[in-house]
Amino acid sequence: MSISILGSGAFGTSLAISIANAGRDVTLWSRDNDAAEEMQRTRENAQRLPGATLPYNVTVTSELSAITDDTVLLAVPMQQLRSVLVANPSLHNRTLVACCKGIELTSGKGPIELIQEVAPAATAAILTGPSFAADIAKGLPTALTLACADADRLRDLQNQLMAPNLRIYRSSDPVGAELGGALKNVMAIACGAAMGAGLGESARASLITRGFAEMNRMALALGARSDTLAGLSGFGDLILTCTSTQSRNYSFGFALGGGQDFDPSVTVEGAATARATLNRADAMKIDMPITRMVVALLDRKLDVREAMAQLLARPPKEE
Repeated sequence: MSISILGSGAFGTSLAISIANAGRDVTLWSRDNDAAEEMQRTRENAQRLPGATLPYNVTVTSELSAITDDTVLLAVPMQQLRSVLVANPSLHNRTLVACCKGIELTSGKGPIELIQEVAPAATAAILTGPSFAADIAKGLPTALTLACADADRLRDLQNQLMAPNLRIYRSSDPVGAELGGALKNVMAIACGAAMGAGLGESARASLITRGFAEMNRMALALGARSDTLAGLSGFGDLILTCTSTQSRNYSFGFALGGGQDFDPSVTVEGAATARATLNRADAMKIDMPITRMVVALLDRKLDVREAMAQLLARPPKEE
């Protein structure tokens, strides 16, 4: 049994390591030929995941023709997912497991919706939940949600992806799983900004809690189940992302709140997701005040203290 992974960033590499350590052959694809050759030679992704060793049964390549497995994990940034799918029609009749978290800015679609649009013959699934690539690569225990509408294929995928350090839970609610993973990034930016501006732990706790309420409003309106949002792909990922400096979205927010520069080469999925979410929320008349304030921060229309003041001044209501 073998699995292919498109995307040799930190998360794709960590999944390759974990799955290979479970005894499966893995083909890891990189769009950069020089990077692929270096990883194959040195057995390390020095740029994205330094210190982690690739097992012997991971083959790194930049040739798409080497991706022959039926199961393909898509570990590419959300805003690049469409271009990867459009450019590679050979993938369109396979089982495609999205490993990215976000909402496409141009269409307002999540990874499952996007796969179904571009590759309708494919079986679409999503792997998501509270996880940092460095932890997975080190073999530290991690639990994730695997969601797919095809119940039989979902069980097969669960068995394929389980590893000694990875516990995979099945879900038949891909809409809820993809929205939980996307929307928590927006809330992580808000929490990071609050902490970067010195607004305190109490403010962060309030943003996490009310942010979770926003996530539920949007997800339920789009057909998700509340129990999915309360699970690993929603609440679990929200807690991790809003409280750790390992989170790129939290760190980006922290820099934003503190008036610091942030490395522009680092992918921050929550920025585009915030704008896409607000567009959809406004069209559906869904109240998402924290998301609105994150967009205002991104657009430099408000600073963090002004945004928090506006949130606190909202009319009184029941929780």
